[in-house]
Amino acid sequence: MTSTHHPVRSIPDDREGPGPGPGPGLEGPHRRPARAAGRVAPHDDDALPALARLGWDADRPGTLTTPPEPLAPDVVVGRVCRAHLRAADVLVPDDDGTSLRVLTAQWHPRLVRETASDPRAVPAAGDWVVLRRTDRERTAFQIDAVLPRRTEVVRAEAGGTSHGQVLAANVDVAAVVEGLVPDLDLGRLERLLALAWSSGARPLVVLTKADLVTGTRSAVAEVAAVAPGVEVVTVATTLGRGLEPLREILAAGATIALLGASGVGKSTLLNALVAPTTAAGGGPMATRSLGVEGKGRHTTVTRELHLAPDGGAVLDTPGLRTVGLTAGTSLDEVFTDVTDLAGGCRFRDCTHRTEPGCAVLAAVADGRLTARRLESHRKLEREAMWVAARTDQRLRAELTDRWKQVARSQRRSPKRR
Repeated sequence: MTSTHHPVRSIPDDREGPGPGPGPGLEGPHRRPARAAGRVAPHDDDALPALARLGWDADRPGTLTTPPEPLAPDVVVGRVCRAHLRAADVLVPDDDGTSLRVLTAQWHPRLVRETASDPRAVPAAGDWVVLRRTDRERTAFQIDAVLPRRTEVVRAEAGGTSHGQVLAANVDVAAVVEGLVPDLDLGRLERLLALAWSSGARPLVVLTKADLVTGTRSAVAEVAAVAPGVEVVTVATTLGRGLEPLREILAAGATIALLGASGVGKSTLLNALVAPTTAAGGGPMATRSLGVEGKGRHTTVTRELHLAPDGGAVLDTPGLRTVGLTAGTSLDEVFTDVTDLAGGCRFRDCTHRTEPGCAVLAAVADGRLTARRLESHRKLEREAMWVAARTDQRLRAELTDRWKQVARSQRRSPKRR
């Protein structure tokens, strides 16, 4: 099997010796704008457009290069920082063109009709939108259109629909946040990594609450084994330790989405990265102290974009109790270790269950691959296949035929006594 490099950034741990070296980061200018309530003050470099402050970068692959041309006097481009029912709070350039303000805009009726048939067309936090003034005083705005997304983090909607729900749009880094306390949930981590890889953004794993454990090396190694090719960062947020890799990414003007379950420390991490400013210019999000079980008591219920003081933005998402896959979810990058091993199987259509010459089962037998990892791959692959079958009639027929064959085979075999 081809070995996979696992870039890791850990906070120093004197009990275990020096930590591993840093992994690759995002390069970019270090920018520090001033802040005031409800407004982002002009940047030190007056030539920097206000839209660039929100993450509009013509040099980044896949990014929109220029606002729609030509823009009418009553039209403006902005970025959604918080979505509401048929409305959204949007960050837009102020009249001077170098600062920002937050305004609330209603959806255009056409957008309401479009979202009725396609829930993923709903404006989401991180979206770039085109706004139009709707009154003579130039104080009321309407969202005319959502510009094409560069990336989107999507999970399955409650109720099992195939459309999916957009958690974050146009993010550069999808950070999967997992707490070291009380226990690592590797299965949940793999599911969230599937969302991160499928988004088109760069996946990242952030292990929080490092100050509540006696050592992090074994946990980091355990996570690196299920996150091939993904950088792993460990932080002790309440002590301000280990945050520099994330701040470097933000200083490059990138947008980071925080994905994770309730209680893993996302809100505390958000406060450390963006305080004292939030999307609307208010104070930091309140979060109570940890309980004895190490679980945070603050639960985020909305998706919200926050500007960081040194550049970039952080998009916080609600605590994810369930992480369902959608038809577009890819598992290839999540399980590269399994797929690499599968290349050595005797049969090309090997299911890695009972076939002779199965390289995957051989790896489990000699300890190169854990049985838990293989079972997780089977479970997610089966779920992804059935989700895809809901929208693919041919695939649905193939799956039905396959299970009929399995059932007939079981009926023919002698009953076990």
